[in-house]
Amino acid sequence: MRFLRSVLFFFWLYGLMAVFGLFFLPMAIWSRAGAYFGIRVYLRCVFWGLRVFCGLTAETRGPIPQGDVLIAAKHQSFLDVLVLLRDLPAARFVMKRSLIWAPMLGFYALRIGASPVTRGRGWASVGEMMREIERRRDLDGQLVIFPQGTRVKPGEKAPYKPGSHLVYRTYGLPCIPAAANTGHFWPRRGVARKPGVAVIEFMEPLPEGLSPSEFVAALEERIEPATERLAKEARDLWRA
Repeated sequence: MRFLRSVLFFFWLYGLMAVFGLFFLPMAIWSRAGAYFGIRVYLRCVFWGLRVFCGLTAETRGPIPQGDVLIAAKHQSFLDVLVLLRDLPAARFVMKRSLIWAPMLGFYALRIGASPVTRGRGWASVGEMMREIERRRDLDGQLVIFPQGTRVKPGEKAPYKPGSHLVYRTYGLPCIPAAANTGHFWPRRGVARKPGVAVIEFMEPLPEGLSPSEFVAALEERIEPATERLAKEARDLWRA
């Protein structure tokens, strides 16, 4: 039954993406604010469906970042993106370049100021990221970067990459780490969704002026223990 309900939600998620994407297209073309408005209406329906079909809700903890900041977030699931778009005032993402060709998703991501990057090319990818961010430096909002560069399955380890430090240093943005347990409920692969409360937790900003090694170490020291604490919370919920 859980699998069937998850399949129904899958069609709800992507069916609404097509319908709302087309409906709000004129507003999105007209302005960035129009694109955000369409996205937020869509997300209200998505999270309603997620609760009704799958018994899954999502919340953010900690002070919601405001203004121009860099958010270095744990990435376990597409749910991360949905929650951050819902709860941040003006989220924009460093995203995988191939996603810009996804119908509706790619257009709206670019319209709100996403910076597409070709993954897997080492420092060439970092250079591409910086050029794309520079092109959009006049846009306000919260720039979200996933410092491990990809979705990481709960319990697995992946290195924190130096690209986020370059953004932090170049633009002098406050950097706010964020932990998550979303992958326990909405896995990286597959359709099945588990009931519960998925959490993204914002932490205190990192100090200014950190070196690359200090920055990466500080991110890992804050995000990983908080992510494990949230993972335990998810596991305890299932055992209850």
